Amino acid sequence: MRARKRFGQHFLSDIGVLHQIAQVLNLSAHDRVMEIGPGRGALTELLIDQPKLYRAVEIDRDLTPLLGQRFPNLELTNDDILRVNLAQVLDEGAPWRVFGNLPYNISSPLLAVLTRFLRDYPARVADYHFMLQREMAQRITAQPASKAWGRLSVMVQLYFSVEILFDVSPESFSPPPKVWSSVIRMIPRVQPVTVDVSTLEKILRLAFSGRRKRLSNALKSLDIDWSKTQLDPGLRADSVSTQDFVALVSVVNDSSEPGRL
Repeated sequence: MRARKRFGQHFLSDIGVLHQIAQVLNLSAHDRVMEIGPGRGALTELLIDQPKLYRAVEIDRDLTPLLGQRFPNLELTNDDILRVNLAQVLDEGAPWRVFGNLPYNISSPLLAVLTRFLRDYPARVADYHFMLQREMAQRITAQPASKAWGRLSVMVQLYFSVEILFDVSPESFSPPPKVWSSVIRMIPRVQPVTVDVSTLEKILRLAFSGRRKRLSNALKSLDIDWSKTQLDPGLRADSVSTQDFVALVSVVNDSSEPGRL
């Protein structure tokens, strides 16, 4: 079956890479797992008999009946992962292990959705393992003072410890993409920071949309009293750490409370 451009399909066909992913997942008989976008079932075939429960979400309605026929034990949902009710799919019980070869065209919004899910249901996620465009993986794992450091880096690292496990060449896929990919591991932090997410997202949006500006200019509309922070207002967003952005949230919220001068 041919890959569909509108779904961003690039089917992983390199058996060596498939076994490498299976090895890093290291599934056990007690695991509950959910695969995003099983496609033709190449990885599913290697893993289906290992965990206690195997669920998958596949958007392509031409692939779902074939997957159902091949894997009778697979609990399959034919839906868009961006619209599916994750709280129903990843229900209560033992924490879920979630993995998949994410379509490049939805990886950024999907990571945002999966991060929000972890924030709202922390006890339901054991780990995430994903194949992403290498550039996206570098953004997620980036550190301050690097060109890749940005809004997504901050939001993901606030809740996860993230690492790139290995890179995958375009030739490992059918059809081959134009870019390299990377497999990443995301493990929820034991004690994630409690923060007003809406205010943090506002700060990040302003700061990184004007990333060449000094913070004092990029965040001018928030009327921040910089004397209440330990941050140099002359810094640019790509030099500011996650912890410093979180600290800014309290200052912004305090200044916006009724009765505050």
